[in-house]
Amino acid sequence: MEKSEFKVTYGKAAWDEGNQSAVDEFILLGVSDQPWLELLLFVFILICYILTLLGNVTIIVVSRLDPCLHTPMYFFLSNLSFLDLCYSSCLSLLLLVTLLSARKSISWAGCMVQLFIALALGISECMLLAVMAYDRYAAVCHPLRYMTIMSHPLCLLMAMGSWLSGLAISLAQTMMTMQLPLCGQNHIDHFFCDQPALIKLACVDTSFMETELFLISVLVLVVPVSLILVSYSYIGVAVLRIRSAEGRRKTFNTCASHLAVVSLFFGTAIYVYLQPQSRSEVKIISLFYTLVTPMLNPLIYTLRNKEVHRALWKVLGINPTTKAGPCGRF
Repeated sequence: MEKSEFKVTYGKAAWDEGNQSAVDEFILLGVSDQPWLELLLFVFILICYILTLLGNVTIIVVSRLDPCLHTPMYFFLSNLSFLDLCYSSCLSLLLLVTLLSARKSISWAGCMVQLFIALALGISECMLLAVMAYDRYAAVCHPLRYMTIMSHPLCLLMAMGSWLSGLAISLAQTMMTMQLPLCGQNHIDHFFCDQPALIKLACVDTSFMETELFLISVLVLVVPVSLILVSYSYIGVAVLRIRSAEGRRKTFNTCASHLAVVSLFFGTAIYVYLQPQSRSEVKIISLFYTLVTPMLNPLIYTLRNKEVHRALWKVLGINPTTKAGPCGRF
């Protein structure tokens, strides 16, 4: 049926019900239709998911149990780990099931739920990474007033703001997507229910919604990245002023970890949502920022972090060899 057969009024479509078939499930086309490649992909995703679980749960538990890690930095890091844990579970579990299934289907309701959760968690992570950049700015540029600036109520407010902004924007985007008439088209050219892939199934003119999605992507991707870059420009100047070589090294290691996470997450997400490319490219890059990045985040933050190493040995009942500095708490 041609798109011209439909009329769009206030985001809803009116059409001849005799010519329209309702969609009660979607077929996910996935990354590849080659069985051997799907088997390799299953093993890869399973390994990524197990490592994601181990890494992020470890950070959450250690940050909670060790009083020396009850600081703003590790409070936000625990939030990031929880976000990554939920985000990876939302996408990986369904993908693992569909890779083993002959019919790679998901119900309409299940697809909308996955869309809402994935959007909410992804947007919340964008906001949280910007908050973490401000935390590093306060720690490096205003070290004497750091604990006063990043008070416990402010940290809670900033974390709640990140979560609530993700939930609010995701709810609005999901409601708009739910109203799109699909006219029986139910083959999603992706491995999960992503909004751009769902918009392409609509049998009406979606130019307005595509423009709106682009603007939302700029809001949740470009704006946080810009704030992060501004924060780190001040941090860079402050680091150069540190006289102690050991102090510069420690500060650089901490900030470099955050910048690595920002580059991995925002770089791939911006590539997917803010420039046109083939669907095969989208699916491959999406695998990276939805599955690989949550696995790498714990490694990036803890690989050279002596505080986390010491706390982990302490939780495991092993005497740490690293000298512990004074504990900074809220």
